[in-house]
Amino acid sequence: MAPQRILLNLALDLALAALALPLALLLAAPGTWPPAGWWGPATAGSLLAFAAAALPLRLPQQYWRYVGLPDLLPLLGAALIAALVFWGGLLVTGGWRPPNPAFFLLHAGVLTALTGGARLLGRIRSAHRGGPESDVPPQPVLLAGGGNAADLFIRALIAQRAPGYRVEGILAPRARQRGRRILGVPILGTVEEAGAVLDALRAEARLPSLVVLADPSLSGPVLEALLDAADRHGVSVRRAPRVTALDPASARPQAARRIDLRPVSIEELLDRPQVPLDREGMARLIQGRRVLVTGAGGTIGSELSRQIAALGPSNLTLLDHGEFALYEIDLELSENHPAVARRAVLADVRDEARLRRLMEEIRPELVFHAAALKHVPMVENDPLEGLLTNALGTRLIADAARANGCRAMVFISTDKAVNPTSVMGASKRLAEMYCQALDVATRAAQGSGPGVGSSGGAPAGGMRCVTVRFGNVLGSTGSVVPLFRRQLERGGPLTVTHPDMRRYFMTVREAVGLVLQASVIGAEDREDQPPELREGGIFVLDMGKPVKIVDLARRMIRLAGLRPDEDVEIRFTGLRPGEKLFEEMFHGQEPPRPTGFPGLLVATPRTADAALVGRAIDEVSGAARGGQSRLALVGLARMVPEFEHAPNTPAAGRA
Repeated sequence: MAPQRILLNLALDLALAALALPLALLLAAPGTWPPAGWWGPATAGSLLAFAAAALPLRLPQQYWRYVGLPDLLPLLGAALIAALVFWGGLLVTGGWRPPNPAFFLLHAGVLTALTGGARLLGRIRSAHRGGPESDVPPQPVLLAGGGNAADLFIRALIAQRAPGYRVEGILAPRARQRGRRILGVPILGTVEEAGAVLDALRAEARLPSLVVLADPSLSGPVLEALLDAADRHGVSVRRAPRVTALDPASARPQAARRIDLRPVSIEELLDRPQVPLDREGMARLIQGRRVLVTGAGGTIGSELSRQIAALGPSNLTLLDHGEFALYEIDLELSENHPAVARRAVLADVRDEARLRRLMEEIRPELVFHAAALKHVPMVENDPLEGLLTNALGTRLIADAARANGCRAMVFISTDKAVNPTSVMGASKRLAEMYCQALDVATRAAQGSGPGVGSSGGAPAGGMRCVTVRFGNVLGSTGSVVPLFRRQLERGGPLTVTHPDMRRYFMTVREAVGLVLQASVIGAEDREDQPPELREGGIFVLDMGKPVKIVDLARRMIRLAGLRPDEDVEIRFTGLRPGEKLFEEMFHGQEPPRPTGFPGLLVATPRTADAALVGRAIDEVSGAARGGQSRLALVGLARMVPEFEHAPNTPAAGRA
């Protein structure tokens, strides 16, 4: 603060202190008035007493426009000290003093009221300086979220010279808040009662233009119900800015402080409450270890790299075949985790000699294998590439890691490996079988009892293979959500393959957190480890209920403020090569079993001898390298007998 401003604040405070003295005398002794000669020395004494109390407490340095409760506490202290010093001076000098013994407290109260009131007026005066003037009337809105979130949003509107929104009411999180007010705005009900509140407002001809989500934690089923209620009334729903952007005290007085609402994303709508994770176990597994992530530039691989880097590995190697994707994640980690030793490697998981040299050089203790070809129709067009990457690539990574003393390999699989109808799904199932076989062999060699691995690593004797299977992640490369967004930007239509198409969805953050949780359970010897793991069990993420793709499309259209089938067409295009209407998380012969860990289930699909599966992968990959599609697919079907190729697909025609 400029020195001249500090002096001005001090002068204003002293003027108010001078005014406080006669006001306190009027309150203390209305019928008694001191002699004329008393005023000069008494006023000077009161000002000196206040200055002596105010300067050490830095009252002149306060910004009046930003004053809050913490600023009023030193103000009260200064007033009490000044009043006590002044009263003591009157007693020491023996001059005239008010007959009321409570004068000391009254004097302090008047000082506090005048100086504090002046500051509050300064804040109120400055609160309406932000933003340009406008002749457009503000939109009426209903605010969802009580407490601090609602308070900050309303205060941010008050700070506008011409606010764009007018809050008509609040939907609070708890029923007991109904009927109360926040900054004069009534709480009309709970978030769950949004439908009834909107019905009542429509009946009163006060239906809002928008429902604004002030609470950042509103997501999942609660948010979906709120959106449905708003949609019935044709009311749009928008998300308020983050809390720091709404805080009027965080903005400069000359700033416009415009409030920009944003649409609700489909990720927020489908998000679920975060399950509790064993963060200590994850840190014990990762911290100080050498870690390799394959497919590090992909959606799952990049999120794995982020969460692993946050856990403090001694060295993190990022491997990917795509140059730009690898560059992006490497750059991001260099900015967010500069202390983590890191290496970006351009390599193909099908290149055996390259992988062997790399593994000998870095000697990873943990490998997270996310590299794969995952787009079903693309792999149907080029099935041999899918077989080489998904089946052979997994075997080569596992063999090279095991040969170089890796403690554990975590293999990322897919729900499309269950009763597969596509080459992509069948190739991932073959890779699952090889990882299962390696893990069964390792556990049989080590025995079933807890061993030294309980402290964070696998026991001596072999590499643990942990397989984790899950469905679609929101926003992943090639998934339906980014496709719908692009189609919406073009004005539609949104293309859906079939009216009954259903898929499981999970956010990438949640999926990767559960992958790391499964890694902790599967890579260590623990008393609470599911016994099915000794039989080749694999982890399956609890994906919740499947979502109809056409419902997803309709929801995204509504979230964009448009009407399905009126503003934006939904067009059905027919099943693509290799697609199924319903994805399954479990084979009919592998019923799911709980693990005791939220969000994780375990399945026990059939297993085979590792050498047998390895020879089969070699035969299939040999045929693939020779361009013999029919022979490769026959070998795949022999190892994965439940593989029933979807009709009318390019790869099926080659078999």
